[in-house]
Amino acid sequence: MTFYSFARSVVKYIFKPWYRIQVLGLENFPKDGGVLICTNHIHNFDPPVVGITAPRVVHFMAKEELFSLPVLGKIVRMCNAFPVKRGMSDREALRKGLNLLKEGNVLGLFPEGTRSKTGELGKGLAGAGFFASRSDAAVIPCAIIGPYKSLHQLKVVYGKPIEMAELRKSRASAEQVTELIMSEIHKLIKEHK
Repeated sequence: MTFYSFARSVVKYIFKPWYRIQVLGLENFPKDGGVLICTNHIHNFDPPVVGITAPRVVHFMAKEELFSLPVLGKIVRMCNAFPVKRGMSDREALRKGLNLLKEGNVLGLFPEGTRSKTGELGKGLAGAGFFASRSDAAVIPCAIIGPYKSLHQLKVVYGKPIEMAELRKSRASAEQVTELIMSEIHKLIKEHK
């Protein structure tokens, strides 16, 4: 058993009953090939929640600062996360993310780049559009809905893959693609709130 699957089992055992997690839309998740999951960001627990609800192993981009924390940094790295420098173009992180997608893996991103202080969906950064348009990965919008409170229901909704063929053909900008991704996440939130 890998550390990832061990950690996933432990987190699932604690989180599922505590937050009464309901998962919707798993049928929309491709069984193989590169997948880019783009999710709203409302809590520090969002990455493990996506990790335990997605049907495949997820590799997350995580803020560089996490990796310098003594114990947590090691755990985060062992859970397939890799560092990204925030507020600048981190070529190494972009290359790593694209390679993961090209190799048929699942990359998890929070396009807002940081946690929402209000719980409302913020503006997405161009990074999500960059990965979506520069790869052949299926782009799956995901919404995490509800408060992180014990015994209140938390919903994780995986939407249908976003139709990317025309955008890729017309070479739409990363910003335009991100806007589309954010609007799909917004629709999921509205529909399932």
